[in-house]
Amino acid sequence: MKRKFQKILRYLPWLLLLFGVDVFFTVLLWIADLDAFYAMSALLLLAVLLMFSAICFVLVRLEEKREQVFLDFLANPDEYHEERLLGVLVPAQGEAVRLLGRCLRDKQNAYIGLLEQMNDYEEYVEAWAHEAKTPLSLLTLLLDNRREELSETVSCKLDYIQNRLQESVDQMLFYARLKGSRKDYLFEHISVRGCVEEVLEDYKPLLEEKQFQIQADMTEQTVCSDRRGLRFLLRQVISNSIKYCGKEPELIFTFFKENDCHVLSIRDNGMGVRSCDLPYIFEKGFTGDSGEGRKKATGMGLYLAKEMAKELNLSLDANSEWGKGFEVRIVFPVVG
Repeated sequence: MKRKFQKILRYLPWLLLLFGVDVFFTVLLWIADLDAFYAMSALLLLAVLLMFSAICFVLVRLEEKREQVFLDFLANPDEYHEERLLGVLVPAQGEAVRLLGRCLRDKQNAYIGLLEQMNDYEEYVEAWAHEAKTPLSLLTLLLDNRREELSETVSCKLDYIQNRLQESVDQMLFYARLKGSRKDYLFEHISVRGCVEEVLEDYKPLLEEKQFQIQADMTEQTVCSDRRGLRFLLRQVISNSIKYCGKEPELIFTFFKENDCHVLSIRDNGMGVRSCDLPYIFEKGFTGDSGEGRKKATGMGLYLAKEMAKELNLSLDANSEWGKGFEVRIVFPVVG
């Protein structure tokens, strides 16, 4: 109703002019024949009201038609919709509409070209990542089968290289997916404990090298999420704890229910994060000032974890006290 009234206000000067003409002829009738004026006053009032109502109705319908045709033209600025728009506008507006149509078509073509380039880039990145996983799998197989032939030092270094390469490839692949136009998540009921154990198995050589003590207080409770996405998120958090561990490192997993949500707490006893850095640790490229190790960091791990949490409709937050460890809490909504 408010929009219709605003449409009528655009024609207010012409409506006032028409009303003035009606008043003028009414005054002439009053001057010419007072008896006829009294006799026809009710009819005149009704005629004026009907005329104004009809005019307002026609004006509103015409405005709504123009608006709909214009919206169709903006959604698809081809020549057909351009001609339709020209048909409901005055000829003086034709040149402006044609110029707008040319600009919109140029922008649309440029957008389609960029979209195709992005799709090609996504396909290339995914293909490259999958190709890179082949030699990584061979390296893992070689380490598993020939570990007794290698010295402990060489074996640890190769394990470190393999994990770092795997992590970098996964980060690039998931970054491309997060920023891409195609999403291939499969939401299902999965075991949080099972996902944690799978990721811990991937990092087992590094965890053993660093002599991590693992504590897991988790039930077989399931949550609704995407398995690959959740595993990627867990990998980023656990990798962060390994990178910045202290002496006698610990990694503690706790799964519990809080405020109608399921919460997975991942806590370590590493160096932690300074209070001034804590609000920014999930920002892209942020490394903070929490030790020498962070100077070589890319600042992408926790950023990607946060982005993946958003994609999976999870909440991710962190708590830390400098020198006393770091905790990440993943909050899962309860799905009936």
